[in-house]
Amino acid sequence: MTVPVRITVNGRPVERDVEPRLLLVHFIRVFAEQTGTKIGCDTSQCGACTVLIDGVSAKSCTTLAVQADGSSVTTIEGLSDGEQLHPLQESFWNKHGLQCGFCTPGMILASHELLRTNASPSEAEIRHGLEGNMCRCTGYQNIVRAVRDAAETMATAK
Repeated sequence: MTVPVRITVNGRPVERDVEPRLLLVHFIRVFAEQTGTKIGCDTSQCGACTVLIDGVSAKSCTTLAVQADGSSVTTIEGLSDGEQLHPLQESFWNKHGLQCGFCTPGMILASHELLRTNASPSEAEIRHGLEGNMCRCTGYQNIVRAVRDAAETMATAK
């Protein structure tokens, strides 16, 4: 049995008949061909699969594609404006908020959610906002710096 699903991924509508148990992360990677969203733990613990569903961050490894039917999903690929990186992407690059890069898409999209709800977070608030995302390389200090830098950049751009 399959179910018709239509999800707009990074501004592009993607329609497929899918099994009801298909995870959103697989829909994004296979049918939308957006591979920046990573499959990490498959249990919602690491955050590598974080995407924005209608602007709100969600873990796509525990969200069914049918739950996102009719929604707009933004992945790391859709955050930039063409060749112009989003301030978070730019800050992660400039402040060395990444090493291997595996967790980076999820960290950036979780940070996007944080800055959407708190434009000027303290270091403690940044750390709290990223609790559901794990990095095995950086020790988080540069990630926190990158988020703080992006918040400042975004505040001055307004």
